[in-house]
Amino acid sequence: MQGGAGPRVGTSKGGVRELVWGYLESSGLADAPRPVHGRIPNFKGASHAATRLLALQEFKAASTGSHQACCSIKELDAFSRASVIKVDPDKPLEGVRLAALQARKTLLVPTPRLRSGLFNRIVPPAGATKEILRICSTSRGIKEYSVPVGLDGKVRVDLVVVGSVAVSEKGWRIGKGEGYADMEYAMMVSMGAVKEETPVVTIVHDCQVLDISEELLDDHDLTVDYILTPTRTIKTNCKRPKPQGIIWHKVSYEMLAKIPILKSLRYKEKQTGKDVTLQDEHPDLANANESTALNEKAMPGNTRPQAAMGSAQLGQQLLGISQKTYRKCLRRGDSCLPQIMGNWSRRTSHKPVQIDSCPSWKISNNEFYSFFYRSLLIF
Repeated sequence: MQGGAGPRVGTSKGGVRELVWGYLESSGLADAPRPVHGRIPNFKGASHAATRLLALQEFKAASTGSHQACCSIKELDAFSRASVIKVDPDKPLEGVRLAALQARKTLLVPTPRLRSGLFNRIVPPAGATKEILRICSTSRGIKEYSVPVGLDGKVRVDLVVVGSVAVSEKGWRIGKGEGYADMEYAMMVSMGAVKEETPVVTIVHDCQVLDISEELLDDHDLTVDYILTPTRTIKTNCKRPKPQGIIWHKVSYEMLAKIPILKSLRYKEKQTGKDVTLQDEHPDLANANESTALNEKAMPGNTRPQAAMGSAQLGQQLLGISQKTYRKCLRRGDSCLPQIMGNWSRRTSHKPVQIDSCPSWKISNNEFYSFFYRSLLIF
């Protein structure tokens, strides 16, 4: 916390997160769900900061206690002017979602872990009471009163509200470490849903406002324009550029598998001539894939080459991995494939596919996931 008591700044993003989570718990500031470790932390007084977004003169006597931080969002002109607001589904932002619904804004909430798309639009029933609107702002309401928004929805977002674990007065933000807020923003840029001048707001406790070294930031990290706490509204005047779109060379095949909408965006951007080479993609993979497709067209009838299980040399060429790794993947795949396919289709969380009962063949999970997903793409 700048200018007062709070956690001391860490020397890495992980260190900063652990310090903030630990301080919130040890100081009694953490609120449900507990523990806050591994989450965008909820804190006592979170709801009050959201109401500042409507109009400063109308909400000078904002309530105290558990509503403290979210009330602040009503004081921002950016909130008053906004028609469409994207708010993350984190618990401490519940008050922001409620304020948006009460102000009759169009409220967009990212789908959990981006598994089934990018946005859900919250649609309260006609004549919704205050209690129904409150439910609509919760995780339950996001499930029961939302409709998906597709890539072709021509969405234009006027205000973005994200959760944070830590943030600096300069606008530098650290999330919980999974990169979803950064990816969501990059995807919105790719869709044309946001512009560089679209305001980004975060809501945190005062103790989460720290001096963060710029050296900890990467080029994909989202920065914020406003920080709302239970006691302050901070305009950061951040000069660091926000992400200009998806940085494909930082996207892995595993991430592409976890976030299906990325495949659609990748295809669209590839059609425009952008370089969409992935982090773990062999440089010659795309060319090899294209050559294979051309060869198949030239072959008569049913003479199409068999899928990856046929030739180690073909697999090595197409998948961009060593022959030794390829053969290990095949042996592991022969014994695990039914279980993997079942788990893959049923998976509903961000946790890795469970393949502990399969022989390891001395190959890492990441290597095998990459092999498996590349096989799906190619064959």
